[in-house]
Amino acid sequence: MKLLLNIKKENDDLGKQVNNLANTSFLATYLKHSIAILLFISSFNIQGQELQYSQSKKYSIGAITVSGNTSFSEQTIVTYSGLKKGKEITIPGEDISRAIKKLWKSKLFSDIEVYVTKIEGDTAFLEIKLSDLPQLNEIKINGVRNSKKEGIINDNKLKKGTKVTENLITNTKNFLINKYKKEGFLNSKVHINTIEVKDSIKVARVNMVLNIDKGEKVKIKDITFTGNSVFKDKKLRKKMKSTKQINRLRILKRSKFIDSAYQADLSSVIEKYKENGYRDARILSDSLIINDDKTISLKIAVNEGELYTFGDITFIGNTVYSNEYLSRILRIKKGDTYNGILLQERIQDNSKPDAIDIANQYQNNGYLFSTINPVEVSADNNVIDMEIRISEGKPAYFNNVSISGNDKTNDHVVYREIRTRPGQLYSKSNVVRTIRELGQLGFFDAQEITPDIKNPNPNEGTVDINYVVKETGSSQIELQGGYGGGGFIGTLGLSFNNFSIKDILKKDAYKPIPMGDGQKLALRLQASRFFQTYSFSFSEPWLGGKRPVQFSSSLSHTKQFLFNPQSRRPDKDRSFNITGITFGLAKRLSVPDDFFTLSQAISFQRYDLNNYNTGLFTFGDGYSNNLSYTIGLSRNNTRVDPIFPTGGSNFAVTAKLSIPYSLFNGIDYKALKEERDENQLITRDGSQSLFAQRSAQDRIAEIDQERYKWLEFYKVSFKGDWYNEVIPNSNLVLKPSVEFGFLGAYDNDRGVIPFERFFVGGNGLGNYSLDGRETVQLRGYPDQSLSDQDGSTIYNKFSLELRYPITLKASAKIYALTFLEGGASYNNFRDYNPFNLKRSAGVGVRIFMPAFGLLGIDFGHRFDDIPGQPGSSQKWETHFIIGQRF
Repeated sequence: MKLLLNIKKENDDLGKQVNNLANTSFLATYLKHSIAILLFISSFNIQGQELQYSQSKKYSIGAITVSGNTSFSEQTIVTYSGLKKGKEITIPGEDISRAIKKLWKSKLFSDIEVYVTKIEGDTAFLEIKLSDLPQLNEIKINGVRNSKKEGIINDNKLKKGTKVTENLITNTKNFLINKYKKEGFLNSKVHINTIEVKDSIKVARVNMVLNIDKGEKVKIKDITFTGNSVFKDKKLRKKMKSTKQINRLRILKRSKFIDSAYQADLSSVIEKYKENGYRDARILSDSLIINDDKTISLKIAVNEGELYTFGDITFIGNTVYSNEYLSRILRIKKGDTYNGILLQERIQDNSKPDAIDIANQYQNNGYLFSTINPVEVSADNNVIDMEIRISEGKPAYFNNVSISGNDKTNDHVVYREIRTRPGQLYSKSNVVRTIRELGQLGFFDAQEITPDIKNPNPNEGTVDINYVVKETGSSQIELQGGYGGGGFIGTLGLSFNNFSIKDILKKDAYKPIPMGDGQKLALRLQASRFFQTYSFSFSEPWLGGKRPVQFSSSLSHTKQFLFNPQSRRPDKDRSFNITGITFGLAKRLSVPDDFFTLSQAISFQRYDLNNYNTGLFTFGDGYSNNLSYTIGLSRNNTRVDPIFPTGGSNFAVTAKLSIPYSLFNGIDYKALKEERDENQLITRDGSQSLFAQRSAQDRIAEIDQERYKWLEFYKVSFKGDWYNEVIPNSNLVLKPSVEFGFLGAYDNDRGVIPFERFFVGGNGLGNYSLDGRETVQLRGYPDQSLSDQDGSTIYNKFSLELRYPITLKASAKIYALTFLEGGASYNNFRDYNPFNLKRSAGVGVRIFMPAFGLLGIDFGHRFDDIPGQPGSSQKWETHFIIGQRF
């Protein structure tokens, strides 16, 4: 006697239908199993007598055998089925059904059959017959370029050895069709065939063939509206951001049809009406018409409805804030045109975490559990009366505040930046500010910082919060290169931005360096044919560990060689050596707000000249000392990611001052100036003897050595950057910037020093000299081409940059940009004209990789002539940027 319990009945039409259902979903598979048991009951008979459930009987399993085309061991299959020798089961019953379901859920088999091979008294002997799902052997893709095939295989996980299921085939087909529809191939078709591989290997295998026919890209010839009288077709089409009709002048948005984007754009059309008081506006119908030229036309019928205005707006349930106060935040008055979208934004703007709205007013003051619901209570005569119903709830306090994901950075470094403390009143603004501060550290991926609100308890008024961070590379191998200052400039250095100096003597801390305390340590070697610079710097952001007071120090040495105009090579026997040391403190302020930082520094530089005669100053052998004090006030509230800010601003004003030696050193600089001018006339007087001219030159050198023995100057600079998303949540960021600098003298008779000057033009690299000079980027012009050879004492610059991210992943952040900028430099205020600018425009790209810093390239086109080179035909400049900050 052989009894069959079969999940697949090849010769039964009902069985075939069940199998078809099973290929569609798990629910259908479940139904299939149930129906299979019914089929078993109807076919189960002993000696011609039909056995019903009422006639079921308990049996003890005698033995279980496994047969069929499978690579799994008999023991594995039997164990996984839940059946075992000696187990008591009911036949017919649920035991075998459950075993079948369990095997089927493993998604490893294409066919499962259970047989009762014999019955001896109360003992039943079972056989499980099954077939493995076939494995993918080879895949062939037709209809696409070879460069696209690997992407299709990876996106759909079609690697060799993958189990080939109906679900895999269906998902692959749907994925490809949707992918091509998004690209505008509305009529794309995908056919997938599998071919069984017959060889000596027992494992079931198939080859897969993907035939892809993308068809032609469907373009939208025109979009027309009917039923619209308030807004013309042009204005409604403008609201459709992703669905555009053919316009050969438009570059950024193509006229391809994507159904999902089209549906979203239809909603945007209705939003246009609702924003202007037509709250009942709706789409009556929309039609897609296929034209003879293989384009499509879209016909959209709208019902605009009537114009509504706001009536009385009443607040209900508010006890913490008065009606007058909430009305000032809402900023909507009786008689205003009805705008449901604006109303929702003023109540709770989900697109801006720091928006000025009623919900944030409550949440910034502890009312985490508050709810605010606007309700229309009347719409008579097209005037809508509103009730804003508020449930304030209890104030919430932070219970547990934790951090996770900081595998390298020590907890205290993170916790000192967190603005939410246990026992503190809940504040959404403090949560948002914490995310910003953690992102600004540079130790974590700013895009991945997430505040996880846990265990909210409205009854007790408590909530837990866990800040989830993801570590990113904070140390850099600095490779910087570019042309400037007469040749190629290269930098090699190590920058450790999360250093731990207290662990420097601990052998176990070198992984590969001591890390985790948020300190910065940098070692740099910078060189070209004409100079060499060595520098060391160290900074501690929290001096003493209790307050955000940053201590910084640096030590550097530079050797510059004189340029030989005849050989166009450096003269190594004539050098200019600069040694400097700087100590600084920067303190975060609380007034006017805690985005402000006050920084101060004292620096000393020693300038030694060895037969270094240039037009910069007249003496070639001697020295100068520069003891200066720098004070700066800055404010930085840029949003989260320091590499790609999407909002906020960053400005800094600094003043660098020397001691006014001329007030107390007793030297008559006016007399020295007059004597110098007299000797200058002698050097230019051709009637004077050569001896007299040389004597005059020597005296000028002596006077200048006296003037520059201790440098006397003041230097003021300002720089401001603003960031704003052009479209909310679009990551299309506009960055306007302005810069200004001025170098002056306390005593006009002593004059402006030949150091600390501004050099405008080019890529902004070349800050190799430690004589205080500043190289100012102005793309489209050669390096330092917009200043005199000795630099300028005044400059200003304006720029406008539009940025868009290609990727903001932690491994590599890439964004493209386009820019407009203009600037100029001057030597005195008599010539200064802030509107007489050298202008340029261009495009570029930036790549930030944690290990190497910022890489970039800009292509700039200048609109004005280079000073001293009128009519130059070369209008484009290429600027390579390696290592320059943002």
